Amino acid sequence: MIKELIEKKSTMALIGLGYVGLPIALEFAKKIRVIGFDIKEDRIEKMKNRIDPSNELEPEDFDGCDITFTSNIEDLKEASFYIVAVPTPIDDHKKPDLRPLLSATKTVGKVISKGDYVVFESTVYPGCTEEDCIPLLELTSGLEFISDFKVGFSPERINPGDKKHTLTKITKVSSGCDPGSAEEIAQTYELIIEAGVHRASSIKVAEAAKIIENTQRDLNIAFMNELSMIFNKMNINTFEVLEAAGTKWNFLNFFPGLVGGHCIGVDPYYLTYKSAMFGHHAQIINAGRGINDSMAAYVAKQVTIKLSNLFTNLKECKVLVMGTTFKENVSDIRNSKVADVIFELKEFGIEVDVVDPFASPDEIREEYGFELSPKINGPYQAVVVAVNHDEYVKMTEKDFKTFTVENAILADLKGIYRGKINELNYWSL
Repeated sequence: MIKELIEKKSTMALIGLGYVGLPIALEFAKKIRVIGFDIKEDRIEKMKNRIDPSNELEPEDFDGCDITFTSNIEDLKEASFYIVAVPTPIDDHKKPDLRPLLSATKTVGKVISKGDYVVFESTVYPGCTEEDCIPLLELTSGLEFISDFKVGFSPERINPGDKKHTLTKITKVSSGCDPGSAEEIAQTYELIIEAGVHRASSIKVAEAAKIIENTQRDLNIAFMNELSMIFNKMNINTFEVLEAAGTKWNFLNFFPGLVGGHCIGVDPYYLTYKSAMFGHHAQIINAGRGINDSMAAYVAKQVTIKLSNLFTNLKECKVLVMGTTFKENVSDIRNSKVADVIFELKEFGIEVDVVDPFASPDEIREEYGFELSPKINGPYQAVVVAVNHDEYVKMTEKDFKTFTVENAILADLKGIYRGKINELNYWSL
């Protein structure tokens, strides 16, 4: 397979061209022939014009790439090596929503031929590839697993907005359904991954490795958030505590904050869901999720208490929330917990303005139902800096005072301005 890909006698297809799929497709397209497939035609048109709909890549990143972008399933029949990189969200009940993954799997099942490879990159619970995806591939294609087609799992490790730890510089974990396919898949990824490929012993091991990466981060942040609640009652600044504790070489570098996005705030639920199927209640993981999911309400409550202590009528208070994306310097608003802070503040009858230099007003309106303000329109009784975008990091107390009232509150959720605020009423997690 890899020999035919290199010689361009065979073609690779990427199914799903979002934050994960497009960078992978373009990197491979510098070495081999690639078909980039997405069901959204408007996204395909942008990519044909060298525009990344996710705003992560530059036009020059498309240079020198042997790639065809399409939304036509028939075009996928030309491929022999398929990589599935679609989202794996949760539903309203915090259960895994496999519909995008199973839909993509069915699409691949309609076009694969004998001898083809299918590799899944979407984050799932251990066992999903073999128990949910492979039977669907067999059913849809009429082919027999292993004897007719091979399957592997290689979890994505892309970190949106990170210009240092880019795709090729992060060690890739890969796996296959048998020793031969595992090696073929690993060598295929070695075409683009400079950091090297770790060969997992099985598909389930590779699935589990990915799911615990984000679960581990979630639990560590939950611990920081709980510490923040404790230290707030003691009138101790959490970031100062962490700075002191961090002087020890083996202290883990985590901080309190809102935990949103499409990975850390989602993936642990895949693991708790699967563990429950085996009769095990994942106590620590669920407890961590409970703490992190409660942080938006906690922030809104703290801001509201401080407002009520300083101003006589909450309904006459106006709050500015700065930042709505799930992390700094990206446009991704999926599962942003800042929206929950905004809704909680509005529940108290507080007027809220929201600004963000990266977020799309249309996407915010469609996803959360509120409007982004075109400009800062004070004066405000409180400002909540929720995301540490670069342009916010550069702001000074003098900047904030131009659009706030006297005695206004500055809620600094990221600890950006610690030690720099003297006149405003400063609070951080």
